[in-house]
Amino acid sequence: MAGKLYGVGIGPGDPKLLTLKAKEVLESADIIAVPVKAPGEESTALSIVQPAVDLTGKEIMPVVFTMEHSISRREACRKQAAGQLMEKLDLGKNVAMIVLGDISVYSTFHLAFKYIREKGYTTENIPGISAFSGGAALAQISLVEGNQNMMVLSSLKGTESLETALKVCDNLVVMKAGSSMAQIKEILKEQGLEDKTIVLSNIGMADEYIGPPEGDREYGYFTTLIIKKGGL
Repeated sequence: MAGKLYGVGIGPGDPKLLTLKAKEVLESADIIAVPVKAPGEESTALSIVQPAVDLTGKEIMPVVFTMEHSISRREACRKQAAGQLMEKLDLGKNVAMIVLGDISVYSTFHLAFKYIREKGYTTENIPGISAFSGGAALAQISLVEGNQNMMVLSSLKGTESLETALKVCDNLVVMKAGSSMAQIKEILKEQGLEDKTIVLSNIGMADEYIGPPEGDREYGYFTTLIIKKGGL
């Protein structure tokens, strides 16, 4: 009998924000699958889980999801990752793949999950606290109120989508914003939104930053902006 595949959202960075369900699933799984960008890479997700979950005796299985620009290379890598996971499932092993934040928001898990689900394997998704939900709580601001609307977008598709969204949305969450911060800051300045924006960078990690956009600060991949046109 084939094993079961779990996709487990582990939250934004603080091990204490791991859900009880996530802890239960991880401690009962035979194998913990850990997404990495390259072989031998250290896993941020695994470092978050380790203080909160007893992983004694479990196989830790790195699964490579390349970030190369080649679409064909990325797709081939995802299929290979799915194949590796299915090999373990065929051995009757229960496998839990951990991902930062929530399992349904820009989740690496779903890049392989679609290939596995279509083969008929038993699967389950375990939600986690998203980076923007956890960050908003730390910043003590609301994401959306009353009859306001909100949009979540990625800055990796360029800043044109941000300018379009600002025309129609009351509140915006911009994820993966690190590489586009200079351009985003210009847009915020032009539209008078700098004081209505909060930056959430590396939430739950040692170099966590929560505050206004700063031009001289270096921002990494795990950077999210919350823009509230009505004010923070």
